[in-house]
This record gives sequence, structure tokens and C-alpha cells, in this order.
Amino acid sequence: MTLIRLSGVTKRFPPSAKGGEPVLAVDDVDLEIAAGSVCGIVGYSGAGKSTVLRLVNALETPTSGRVEIDGRDITGLRERELRALRGDIGMIFQQFNLFDSRTVAGNVAYPLEVAGKSRAEVKARVSELLDFVGLAGKARNYPEQLSGGQRQRVGIARALATNPRILLADEATSALDPDTTQEVLALLKRINTELGVTILVITHEMEVVRAIADRVVVMEHGRIIESGEVFEVLSSPQQPATRRFVASIIDEVPSGDKLVALTRRHPGRIVTFTIREGEATQADVFAALSSHGARFELIHGGINDIRGRVFGHLTLAVTGDDDAVERAIAAASQHAPLIEEDVRG
Repeated sequence: MTLIRLSGVTKRFPPSAKGGEPVLAVDDVDLEIAAGSVCGIVGYSGAGKSTVLRLVNALETPTSGRVEIDGRDITGLRERELRALRGDIGMIFQQFNLFDSRTVAGNVAYPLEVAGKSRAEVKARVSELLDFVGLAGKARNYPEQLSGGQRQRVGIARALATNPRILLADEATSALDPDTTQEVLALLKRINTELGVTILVITHEMEVVRAIADRVVVMEHGRIIESGEVFEVLSSPQQPATRRFVASIIDEVPSGDKLVALTRRHPGRIVTFTIREGEATQADVFAALSSHGARFELIHGGINDIRGRVFGHLTLAVTGDDDAVERAIAAASQHAPLIEEDVRG
């Protein structure tokens, strides 16, 4: 079931006070996000991804098109209706956005107090949430006494306070170190799987997408240029921008100067095999090469786990008798697609 749908959505901002042209932030975007899924929107600065997020929670109104939540067009809602809508949408931010003057418990309690919950209800819900995010012992601390990861956990607990169906994460891990990032991503995945919350993640880090998303949307200049199931997009990116993002986490097939450098360092014939879930395994390739008497060395690339599925490029230097090398490579190519990479001569 589709929970979030954008249909032909365009957002154009007026010129700044200093003049200039209007800014086309989002350009004719169609997007569907299924209930209970995790969708990652990735793009460089200015791609329009954060504007999409603000359209979903009605902080911005589209210039044209429809934004629907659970089949309801939210673009014309009154303020009272918008408040109710936002109670069903949690937000977490890059810089945490906590109240420094409130304790951890006070920060988590804030949306419940605004919603008019009783003191007993607030206390019980805050205790439940702090336990869920692993901060049960920090209720009386203030944000300045916490690490960055702990502060983001407070932000997540606060975002979950009103039991939202949708959680929007705007660069939620960008300010964190790698280890803490993995902890926060694991928490978000747990929220999705255990609580059934639909999560929309805005990021410029493809690693975040690989870690938790079911689907990925790539944006550039306000438009969606590529989208699909995470494994399919990461294993076969079609657009140049997507390939640049994928290259940040998966070794590309070596070419140009990198390939020349490899040929200078390694004797033999340089070849690359593509390993893809359901088509071949690394063991198949290695066994085929060995069975024909060729020797080989892995000189670039490797195997990646993408949401439990295997993909990667194996660049090998294959040595031995010319006929043996030819037979070995031909046999291995029966299992995995071969990319001829040798540039000697």
C-alpha cells in the first residue's frame, strides 16, 4: 500500500530580496513510498531532496502537483488539519535540534505536552521511549552532557513520542562519527522492523542507503534521475551521478590511469569479473581459473553485501602458459560476466 505519493510536484521559490531568477527546487517529481518501507533519497547539495522532505510534512506547499499522505491530498489543508497531520509525522535532524534548557526527559516529553497528554501518560511514554533508544539512565541529563550519538537518540525518541506512522530523517547521521552512525542506523532499522514506521531518509551518503533502505531515489537539479530497489540500483547504476555515489561504497571497474598503474605493478593478463547474486559466486570463478592450471591474484575490487545480497567486481591478474590462461578465463567467463581490462602493448 502506498503511504506517501507525490504526483507531478514542482516547487519554485521566488527570487531573493536582492533579485535574480526564481529557484526551481523540485521539478515535476513523481514518487511513491510504500507503507512500512524505508526509502532513501540521495543527492548532492542543491539536488532538491530536503525540499521534497519539507513538502511531505507540509512545511512547504508545492507550486504545482499533489502531495498525498495515505490517499489524502495535504496541499490544501487548514492549519488545524496540518497540526494533526504533523502529529503523525516524526522528524529527526542533522544538528539534533534539542532544547538545551530541558533535560533528556523534558525534550522527549515536549511533543506529548503540546498534544495535551496527562502527566501520567507523559511520564510513562517518556520512560518507554528512553528505554527503547537505550538512554534509560540519562533521563535527568541535559543535552550538553551527552555525546553526539546520544543526542541523536534523544531526537529519535522525541520524534517517536506521538506514535507517528512516518519518520523523516534529514541528514540524521551527517554529524556523527562512523561507529556512532552505524549505531543510529541500526536503531532506525529497528524502528522500521519492530514498530512498522515508514522512514524517509534524506542523505548524501550512499552507505546510509545501503545500510537501511529498501528503495533508493537519486535526485539531481530538482529531478529524480534514477530510482529502484537498492540492490538493483547499486549493482547496475544507470546515470553518471548515481555511478559517482555508488563508487563511494563499491569499487568500480578500474580504467584509465588506475588500470595503467595496475598493469605496471602486476604481471599477467588483467581481467575483471562481475559477481552478482543468483548468477555466480566468487568460488565459481576461482575454481574455474584453477581447474585450467592458471595462477591468479586479486588486485582490485571485492565482494559487497547489499541488503543481504552479493555484488562486486573482482579484478584479477592471471598468469601462466598463454593457452592455459586463455582456457581458464574462458571457463570462468561462463560463470560471471568478463570485462577485458589489459592495456599492455
